[in-house]
Amino acid sequence: AGIKYLNLIRPLLSILPEVPQSDGRVPFRERFLYTTAALFIFLVCAQLPLYGVKTKTGSDPFYWVRTVMASNRGTCMELGISPILTSSLIVQVLVSAKILSVDQSVKAERELMNNAQKLLGIFITIVEAVACVVSGMYGPPRALGAFNSILIIAQLFVSGIIVLCLDELLQKGYGLGSGTSLFIAINSCETIIWRIFSPKTIHGARGSEFEGALISFFHLFFTRSDKLRALKQAFYRTNLPNMTNLLATIVIFLLVIYLQGFRIDLPVRNKRARGHQGIYPIKLFYTSNMPIILHSALVSNLYFFSQILSLRFASNFLVQLLGRWQQVEGGQGNMIPVGGLAYYISPPTSLSEVASSPFRALFYVTFVLSTCALFSKTWIEVSGSSASDVAKQLNNQQIFIQGHRDTPAALKKELNRYIPVAAAFGGMCIGALTIVADFMG
Repeated sequence: AGIKYLNLIRPLLSILPEVPQSDGRVPFRERFLYTTAALFIFLVCAQLPLYGVKTKTGSDPFYWVRTVMASNRGTCMELGISPILTSSLIVQVLVSAKILSVDQSVKAERELMNNAQKLLGIFITIVEAVACVVSGMYGPPRALGAFNSILIIAQLFVSGIIVLCLDELLQKGYGLGSGTSLFIAINSCETIIWRIFSPKTIHGARGSEFEGALISFFHLFFTRSDKLRALKQAFYRTNLPNMTNLLATIVIFLLVIYLQGFRIDLPVRNKRARGHQGIYPIKLFYTSNMPIILHSALVSNLYFFSQILSLRFASNFLVQLLGRWQQVEGGQGNMIPVGGLAYYISPPTSLSEVASSPFRALFYVTFVLSTCALFSKTWIEVSGSSASDVAKQLNNQQIFIQGHRDTPAALKKELNRYIPVAAAFGGMCIGALTIVADFMG
């Protein structure tokens, strides 16, 4: 019954933008060039300011998740990959609830599901673009006027279509990896490099200091007479990148590299080639970074609509239950959650915040670990990497596990012992790394 719902979108497929599937294997050099071009276009859009914006000091609903959403405020990449991730999250929930029934082994059904996700992504782009304008992110709607409002929405819509096409281009064999992962990686690298080496001067209560953590460290150390105080400020200053943040980033990076090597090797043999033996690896990070990406998509949408509703209906009980927000002093219109669900699912940004609000920290840890584990287990069903899907693939290749009967049922049973556990535990590990990174600033 579920596939019938997907059939409803067939009349719309002819108007959807589509990247043709690659004919055979694309040479590495071409894939490298396609990937470089896609990332270049993405970075250009991330620096191209939106035309018609009156102010950039309005509320920023994406402030907390811009890095994971690969978005940049006030530019054509305002929405980043949020529509892609949100549509993926919704489709995943629908498939898990058996509302949509998709057989991953059937190519036509897979393509139909991907097109449904793309269509949903386009719809979400329009909704989020309109919401950004109506919420006053770019100035009061009356001050913007009808022409500027429509122009901003059109720019965000076209940029959203570009991101969808770039992601599809990289996924259909023309790139060197997942589009969303590459966009997040390039955006994260840009942010990290800027926060380390930024030469921008900030004037505050502590006097003039550089924004970049490393530049500020050397500047404070060589210009201040009290070296101990200078080191303390460089390592623990608030509201600006510090050396503790830099060291924490390096530690998390090394931990991820170390944990990437954890896997279980299942001994397998091929019935077609007698005597040939091999291994089938099941990695700890079986679903890669998808659990935390989907978690961030969920949180970003909750923040987004919570802030918009809070600005319009601040006194409503249900809106307050969803989240109460307060503007950051000197934060260019940025708001932080101070109550409601949004407050408890937002990360404490330092160990002192953890100590001052242990219940919030405990709730946040429980929320992140449980959602990452749940999304990871659900993702393997949607992406065609569950135990039953892998068993079908191996059976078609006449590959079976050594020491077990050469039947699909035995193969599935053995894989079922490892894959769901690796997916759930790996998702929790990704969530735990995120929690540690948040607590260390």
